[in-house]
Amino acid sequence: MSIKTPPTFKIERELLSQGYARIVGVDEAGCGALAGPVVAGAVILPLDSRIGALRDSKLLDERRREELYPLIVARAVAWSVGVASVEEIARLNIRGANLLAMRRAVEGLEMADYALVDAWTIPGLTIPQCGIIRGDLTVKSIAAASIIAKVTRDRMMRELDQVYPEYGFQTHKGYGTKTHREAIKAHGPCSAHRLSYKTFQYA
Repeated sequence: MSIKTPPTFKIERELLSQGYARIVGVDEAGCGALAGPVVAGAVILPLDSRIGALRDSKLLDERRREELYPLIVARAVAWSVGVASVEEIARLNIRGANLLAMRRAVEGLEMADYALVDAWTIPGLTIPQCGIIRGDLTVKSIAAASIIAKVTRDRMMRELDQVYPEYGFQTHKGYGTKTHREAIKAHGPCSAHRLSYKTFQYA
């Protein structure tokens, strides 16, 4: 599927025809960052939600994501966020922390009866699930979850910027930009940085 083709409810409709009623889309944000938590979103979106602008969060600018966030929240049957901390990333590695955040997001929705997950399958879920490669591009509920996750994490990074203004978290959101790496060299890492990463092995 071309990235210009919007995501659809095709898979959700198929699952509804099989008897599932509350299908949750799941995605994460922050997996590739050098600082801050990893955040997952979980959204049960009705087929009549009529949010035509939904796309994978990575295809939208920050202003558009912030505009879509309240629409998703208002029109979702239910939604939830799961977070895995910097300490959990260090203990579990980023993949383990990512899966933990997604499981927490899904478990925040007691009503969900099937999970559609971007790329992964989540260990320990008590409901059926399916991991869909590039699901954030093709599946509407996963695209909605990607926006919830990204907006939530960006807001958390802006709050961290108030505590550690020298790193520029508000601008790069913890990702490994040139500006961020130069700030780390100048000031050393802070408690928000993922010190288990190779970036910091000599810090």
